[in-house]
Amino acid sequence: MGYAQTQGEVSMKRRAISKKERSDIRTLMKFVGIFCMENHDGEKVPFSFKMLDIKEIEKAEIPLCQDCTRLLSYGLTMRLKCPHDPKPMCKKCETQCYHGEYKAKIREVMKFSGMYMIKHGRLDMLYHYLR
Repeated sequence: MGYAQTQGEVSMKRRAISKKERSDIRTLMKFVGIFCMENHDGEKVPFSFKMLDIKEIEKAEIPLCQDCTRLLSYGLTMRLKCPHDPKPMCKKCETQCYHGEYKAKIREVMKFSGMYMIKHGRLDMLYHYLR
């Protein structure tokens, strides 16, 4: 099992993503990035995800701590596995994908980052926050 074989296995797992998935992924990455930047000090590494090429979604690197990397990886996995088309907002969905600590943490991240964006001029987020 060499490096080339491992790379082949990874590329087989990647799939084309829709415009809506791309938008949702970009939003999730932005929200987790803001939360990590504002709340976590210490060592951070650029986020990567083996199921898709992050550079195709977001041109800038997103430095995250280990906990936020784990949360974002889980969130992206759940988004790509979502069985609904069109996908509803997670808080209004009948099928809850996030479980245990991830559910509470993603709520905390979304609330914090949404308010952060509103306070920093993204008033369009206010509409989404109140929905």
